[in-house]
Amino acid sequence: MDLSFFTDPHAHFETNSRKELAKKDAKLLMQLAQSSVTNFPVLKTPGITSKASAFPSLTSKGGQRYVSEANENIKFSHGTTTLAFVFQGGVLVAADSRASMGSYIGSGTVKKIIPIHKHLIGTMAGGAADCSFWERNLALQCHLHELREGSRISVAAASKLLGNTVFQYRGYGLSMGTMIAGYDESKGPQLFYVDSDGTRLKGNLFSVGSGATYAYGILDSAYDPGMDEKTAIELGKRAIYHATHRDAYSGGTINVFVIRDTGYIQLYKGDMNELHYGQYAEEKAAEEAKDMKVA
Repeated sequence: MDLSFFTDPHAHFETNSRKELAKKDAKLLMQLAQSSVTNFPVLKTPGITSKASAFPSLTSKGGQRYVSEANENIKFSHGTTTLAFVFQGGVLVAADSRASMGSYIGSGTVKKIIPIHKHLIGTMAGGAADCSFWERNLALQCHLHELREGSRISVAAASKLLGNTVFQYRGYGLSMGTMIAGYDESKGPQLFYVDSDGTRLKGNLFSVGSGATYAYGILDSAYDPGMDEKTAIELGKRAIYHATHRDAYSGGTINVFVIRDTGYIQLYKGDMNELHYGQYAEEKAAEEAKDMKVA
């Protein structure tokens, strides 16, 4: 079985979108150099009858979001909330569980936190199939590394492997915004953001998805790198709850994982509605009662 498309998809399919785009740019520059102001070409947006582009791009047509102009049946709106941050003693990763297909809720029980290794996990945001497949592929590469080298792969190296892999598929319609979090033997807790463009960033706090702005509002107001594990769990849980409460594309179950030096462990799983009508409703009522007494 020919698996060369994993290492070099452009050579396998005999295509190279970047070279083709460079040729088109050069051709356009030649046309502009030969054109006067009076006959300057007017660039029009693609219409329904125009020839579809061979290169996938994110466009907007009638309020619906399409992955590729070549096939108008491929349309979906991504929606999720995932977050991760470094705290004293480890990394916390939290996510909701709702998968959306446009305005339709496809599932309410999606596992958006994907185990890669005992000390390494990834998150899912964007296309569920893309994230799931390529993070499973990353798990394979990490286990092969451990067999070859005799030691587990570092978080930085794992994130670099994923970034290199998806970079090879730029222009093919992948949709991924993932975080790779883990605990290194030498450097301790580590966190990286990797997306389908090949972007790779190191940081102490990230939130990805349609509900990320709501989660950042909670995280920015209370995040402290020196916080203990109990405080970190409550912060992650509360940030995901606020995002699911305000973002229509996020919801379902809140899952919270912590990665320590001994490996990852799930420390919380609960329905956001139970928090809304339970713990947080009681806290809100207690605060209102306290304010009334003060007044």
